[in-house]
Amino acid sequence: MPQTSHPIEDHPFVSVLMPIRNEESFIVRSLEAVLHQNYPAHRMEVLIADGMSDDSTLNVIQELVMQSPGLARVRIIPNSERLQATGLNLALQAASGEIIIRVDGHTIIAPDYVSQCVSLLRRMSDQGVVNVGGLMRPEGQTPAGKAIAAATMSPFAVPTAFHHSDRAQFVDTVYLGAWHRKLFDVVGMFNPAVNVNEDYEFNYRTRQAGGKIYLSPDIRSTYFPRSSFGALWRQYFRYGVQKAQMLKLHPGALRMRQIVAPTFVTALIGLPLLGILWQGAWGLWGVMLLAYFTVSAVAADRQREAEVSPLLIMGAFFIIHTAWGLGFWRGLVKPSAQP
Repeated sequence: MPQTSHPIEDHPFVSVLMPIRNEESFIVRSLEAVLHQNYPAHRMEVLIADGMSDDSTLNVIQELVMQSPGLARVRIIPNSERLQATGLNLALQAASGEIIIRVDGHTIIAPDYVSQCVSLLRRMSDQGVVNVGGLMRPEGQTPAGKAIAAATMSPFAVPTAFHHSDRAQFVDTVYLGAWHRKLFDVVGMFNPAVNVNEDYEFNYRTRQAGGKIYLSPDIRSTYFPRSSFGALWRQYFRYGVQKAQMLKLHPGALRMRQIVAPTFVTALIGLPLLGILWQGAWGLWGVMLLAYFTVSAVAADRQREAEVSPLLIMGAFFIIHTAWGLGFWRGLVKPSAQP
């Protein structure tokens, strides 16, 4: 990679953190994208927190690093607890960078990703911005995966800006994230008690401390979603459980959009049960389902670039909503997470 003649202060040292486990199918593409950034290689390091992978992930990484001399330094950090948040914390403790950037094993970042993150953090710092990130743009590899990708880009499924927005804006949270290292000295590290929701919980603490979070479409990456509906169900059930756990720690973080799916699941199950005692409940149940699937069909039809049947997209919508809603109720009855 050609080296720049700009002074060092123009390129603060960057630590890229990658929490992974069993990523042999994706890690080559993901890590290659990190290693081939247009940011000066001698001003970067890559810290891979491996959650005790039992496939060939580590062998693949070591082979790739050997084939890439002169690129960014790569270190593998064992993460025996196998939790994403723990992996991030271990990598963070070992990081030397002034700027910390997260990249996941199922993500391929654009060649200017690091440069865009660093530039935006520095430009927006006088406005109180301490975390920047880009859009989550999914790319499915199977018919189900393509339907899942299309569904998650719809605000009907996931009403979070980085999933469906295409404009720069201040937000509650971003995909992945990039921070000044000193922020963690103020806010603390990631909380393993809310694993898989650790980013939102960290961003809530960041906002409570007065920091701002900024979403920019110039920070580009591609994410590979789950490739089957079963995997999607398990993913969003976990998300729902951990969201409830996080809200028990921080009730003030609750947003109206977060109670829609739990309310839908309650009505989906509760109205038929109520129908045993009151026949009118069946009519309400029917009206609710008619309204839901009408909106679902309209939302699926708007994903015309998906190259997959709208019925599959509607199936993904239903799984996301019901799995997340059920997981949320499960999380509420579990013992509370500890800070």
